[in-house]
Amino acid sequence: MPARLAAPGAGWTTYADVVVIGSGIAGLTTALQAREQLGSVMVVTKDILSAGSTRWAQGGIAAALGPGDTPGQHLADTLVAGAGLCDEESVRVLVTEGPDAVRELIDLGTRFDQDAAGELSLTREGGHHRDRIAHAGGDATGAEIQRALVEAVHAAPEIEVIEHALVIDLIPGADGGIAGVTLHVMGEGQRDGVGAVHCRAVVLASGGLGQVYSATTNPSVSTGDGMALALRAGAVLRDLEFVQFHPTVMWLGSGSTGQQPLISEAVRGEGAFLVDDQGRRFMQGQHELADLAPRDVVAKAIMRRMRETGRSHVWLDARHFGKEKWEVRFPTILATCRSHGIDPVRSLIPVAPACHYASGGVATDLHGQSSIPGLFACGEVACSGVHGANRLASNSLLEGLVFSRRIAQRLREDLPARREPVADTRTPGLVDGAVRRELQDVMTERAGVLRSRDGLDLGDKELGDLSQRSGDRPGVDAWETSNLATVASALLGAARMREETRGSHWREDFPDRDDQQWLRHIDVRLLDGALTYDTSQHGAST
Repeated sequence: MPARLAAPGAGWTTYADVVVIGSGIAGLTTALQAREQLGSVMVVTKDILSAGSTRWAQGGIAAALGPGDTPGQHLADTLVAGAGLCDEESVRVLVTEGPDAVRELIDLGTRFDQDAAGELSLTREGGHHRDRIAHAGGDATGAEIQRALVEAVHAAPEIEVIEHALVIDLIPGADGGIAGVTLHVMGEGQRDGVGAVHCRAVVLASGGLGQVYSATTNPSVSTGDGMALALRAGAVLRDLEFVQFHPTVMWLGSGSTGQQPLISEAVRGEGAFLVDDQGRRFMQGQHELADLAPRDVVAKAIMRRMRETGRSHVWLDARHFGKEKWEVRFPTILATCRSHGIDPVRSLIPVAPACHYASGGVATDLHGQSSIPGLFACGEVACSGVHGANRLASNSLLEGLVFSRRIAQRLREDLPARREPVADTRTPGLVDGAVRRELQDVMTERAGVLRSRDGLDLGDKELGDLSQRSGDRPGVDAWETSNLATVASALLGAARMREETRGSHWREDFPDRDDQQWLRHIDVRLLDGALTYDTSQHGAST
């Protein structure tokens, strides 16, 4: 793996107290809260400010806001979904601080749906035993949260925004800490091309790694950039093998690749159910919650049924909703289905699992601090300990919200001292951008929902061969593909190492959960261009 990405030297230099990488709920909340007592905050985003994964979140945000619900009940549901590997203290922070964080979003201007009495309209999703999912626009929650946050950032002169900018690498500083970032701006003006931003702290909020797979619900910008550059800087990545495959992604045909339409779990929360080709409701008897079981249970059940029937998908039946409920509660999904020639008011929806969410990432403490001084992380790029082996539905937006607030609090109270940059002695390199599609196919085939030693071994060899096809022309395609290759190799290696089935990690050759041997985390580092793996006891600090 490249120890750093080959790139032209910085043609310009600037300074900000804090650089936030990413413009979803985690990044923008960090910027808004941190700027209150800091001199300058810069947000760097690879697309426009409103792009990224947050705006695609359909179902909603989970918090104990309804009558009879408590943080304790939310904690219990989260721990069950996490299959023994959640950090209970992190989950307690999430569920305890979550309700006030959501109320703060409302004060910021987020318009969640309300019932006839003017109270929050709450629904239920898989793994939850209470109605605690707040939603907006029926099924456009992420888009509404993103709108409110973007408007607030535009109204904050203390926050500088650089759009269409890919962060290349972290700048090493004295004492092993971070002194800034290098980035490439894809635009016009004084900051074209590669430049350097010196700063006192970097906050990674760059999202996940969905584009590692050939089919995903993630947008095209989700190429694992933050995880890869953290690895190259020496940070610890944890629990990468736990990739959640959403069970109900619209099946568009065997040749379809890239971002696929998500059919939100909230559709099942409102009463839709899964059936096979014979119309049998195969989730009955699989779990006490049937079609609303945790996502790993549902995804595995769908894959088993697909193997048994030889079909490439199953079906989601929500015809009993009727036209009015579809138009009011799920207008976005309705429009998406119809754009692909399916009318869910009258027809079944073909669905199959696809890559959706990375539960692992940059290992952090309760205030988002990574193992590298001056480097923080929150949101999907991070592993805060909240999700364990399998994320509970609609906890992702809440995690980004809660832990970004905690990072901002830490930065306001104890902003790291500015470090002088030191010479970067890491060997530069690139992976050929032309191998991206082959890489995605390898990961889908060898490290998808179904995993085995033989498949993972073969995948490791295939990824190694692809990574040897080095690129000699620095640019966005080569940088992104290099990041994908780095994260894919780390993920596959962790999946090979974990010889059990737990949560969203399913080993066909080790079908049982093994708490005696594997109630532990797998930590990955990149040292001298080679990935190294170690285990840490569950409950140990970063």
